[in-house]
Amino acid sequence: MGLFDRFRNHESKGQEFYCIVGLGNPGRQYEDTKHNVGFLVIDRLAEKYDIKVDKFKNKAFVGDGMIRDKRVLLVKPQTFMNLSGESVREIVNFYKIPQERFVVIFDDTSLPCGSVRIREKGSHGGHNGIRNIIEQMGTDQFYRIKVGIGEKPSGWDLADYVLAKFNDEDLAAMDEGIDKAAKGVELMLSRGIAEAANRVNVKPKTAKKQKAAAEKEAEEKKAAEEQKPAEAVKEVTEA
Repeated sequence: MGLFDRFRNHESKGQEFYCIVGLGNPGRQYEDTKHNVGFLVIDRLAEKYDIKVDKFKNKAFVGDGMIRDKRVLLVKPQTFMNLSGESVREIVNFYKIPQERFVVIFDDTSLPCGSVRIREKGSHGGHNGIRNIIEQMGTDQFYRIKVGIGEKPSGWDLADYVLAKFNDEDLAAMDEGIDKAAKGVELMLSRGIAEAANRVNVKPKTAKKQKAAAEKEAEEKKAAEEQKPAEAVKEVTEA
């Protein structure tokens, strides 16, 4: 039985079928880059729920399975970021996915690294993948999960920044953000977008804060160790 047949069977039984799209660029040279955060979230969901995203259909790798008692289609477009809408439009039209069951996950430079924001609709915000989806579908009325990758540093070209890999300092925050985005998908499926947004749209403990806290703790420990000999000398002198 093909994907479309499974979809029709679930719909005929009154069961909801969701389409979860993660944006990115295909090819090994783009693996683990900032622009591929959408792919990374799909991979995290696929691993957790044992869904194989390995069928090539409608210019994308797709895989169907169950998340929290909901049938889902996980999608990784292979058209390159700027043409994401070509694949998304074909998939949404083919499976006749309604707006309230269509979610796009992508990177956002306006959010701190690892932060997550869930939105019901909105403009493309300068993101070329979302821009092309809006153009191809003729609407901005679709759910989206934005994962922060941090603001572009001064002097950097935007393309160079989003196509770069994460540095060690940001990896912990990004891992947290990817987990939180995956949790957002789960909540959207089980409790709806409003509840998902309320629980997910909070600032993470960033790697920088964790590093600062560790450095402060180390300095305090060092100061305490240095103070012990001085106190011992004082006690001997007074005796």
